[in-house]
Amino acid sequence: MITIGPLVPEDRAEWEVLFRAYTAFYGRTSPQEAYDRAWDEFRAAERMHALGARLDGALVGITHFLVHPSTSSADVCYLQDLFTAPDVRGRGVARALIAAVGSWARDQGCARVYWHTQESNATARRLYDRVAVNKGFIQYQLPL
Repeated sequence: MITIGPLVPEDRAEWEVLFRAYTAFYGRTSPQEAYDRAWDEFRAAERMHALGARLDGALVGITHFLVHPSTSSADVCYLQDLFTAPDVRGRGVARALIAAVGSWARDQGCARVYWHTQESNATARRLYDRVAVNKGFIQYQLPL
């Protein structure tokens, strides 16, 4: 059975393993300070938030999200990171995490939850196409 809930201090090491695997999946590396900062933000639960998925008591999935204002609606929730351990994929963990973020955002009065993924991430997109609507936006970045 999958359970979803806030991360607790005892999750720190396994959360970092999962988050490092997530960043590696997207070809990025981050210094230790980035992981420490993110963990501190999640523990404060003011600007950034995190949930963990457990299967048989083990942390097997994570999601990170935040709320921001919108010019044309109530606040919106951005689901920034979503990752499940490779050995549990296809068992509903990512779907449960997305649903939990949606429930959390609804409770906060958000108008919607949205996220990005790479066009080539076909495995994730199969799930996303079943649980959400692709509005066709293309992301551009201006590195600073």
